Amino acid sequence: MKLFLALFLAAILSGCASGISGTVRLVDANNKPLPANVATPEGAVVNMINTTTAVESASHSVSTKADGKYESAKDMIKPGKYKVEVTHLGFQTETRSVEVGQFSSPTVDVDLKRIQEGRRKTIKGSRSDEDMIVNPGEVNIQPPSM
Repeated sequence: MKLFLALFLAAILSGCASGISGTVRLVDANNKPLPANVATPEGAVVNMINTTTAVESASHSVSTKADGKYESAKDMIKPGKYKVEVTHLGFQTETRSVEVGQFSSPTVDVDLKRIQEGRRKTIKGSRSDEDMIVNPGEVNIQPPSM
């Protein structure tokens, strides 16, 4: 009977391994969700960095699915404090801190804000695109000729 109980508990606890999961949502500058035809969270990279362990076992990365959901791989997350960093091209990187216990699997949901495209600045009075380019590395100053 004791052996059965020990095997039963081991089976239950092995299914409760530590992990980190969550959902990444893409939002505009006003925190409104972006429609799927504008941008999809698929492929966002989620880095899970253990800040309380040796370097060789300190990090794990996954990519989000089309619905924005992600989950750490089995047995890759050890108990400790983690920095969860989410990146996606065209969106601001977000970082969250979370503590993972021996049998806990915290959920870390993140909203990534879209980066506003830069506006082109021009030099007043320029006549062409070439006149608008300012690159100090290309300025060639010659000494006056005598």
